[in-house]
Amino acid sequence: MSRNLFNKQAKRACTSLKAGVICAGLMGGAAVAGPMMIEDFSDGQAPGWRYVSDRVMGGVSDGEMQMTGQAAGSFARLVGTVSTANNGGFIQFRRALEAPFEATSIGLKLRVRGNGERYYIHLRPKSSTRPWHYFAASFDTGTEWQDVTLPWSAFTAQGGLIADFNATEITSIGVVAYGADYEAQLDVAWIAVE
Repeated sequence: MSRNLFNKQAKRACTSLKAGVICAGLMGGAAVAGPMMIEDFSDGQAPGWRYVSDRVMGGVSDGEMQMTGQAAGSFARLVGTVSTANNGGFIQFRRALEAPFEATSIGLKLRVRGNGERYYIHLRPKSSTRPWHYFAASFDTGTEWQDVTLPWSAFTAQGGLIADFNATEITSIGVVAYGADYEAQLDVAWIAVE
């Protein structure tokens, strides 16, 4: 997948860059169809995303979602302290999807950098009846920007969820620091579905 598919010209040509809408426009006079963008944080905006921690369940983890800018553009940052005390152990930012993923999609791709820790993507399906029912996949980070690919086969059911993964049933996405005591710092430039 070329980064050119996400440039500003293609962005302006799209009717929507949110999940479920295929980006199609004109680039150099030719029609272009690209991956579905869930979020491109380069404009410094993050509508629909909200920070959530284990404090909603009595945990003591603490953090925040920040929008941070550089010469290369803005990005979202998840930062804070993850603590497993009081049966806790997560901080995250998440959003509901405006539309489900396409049945022909094969996974997620995201550009990230971090502090060497492991982070997660949590996808919640329609069949989720509890907050802890979701599909999860992990990825490791380094201090340089990298593109991470997470095929649907990498996502496994968590928290007692009894369901087979079906991309068309996913209703929300979370970017998560989870499962251990550590300091989190994860930067996310964009997230797309392939």
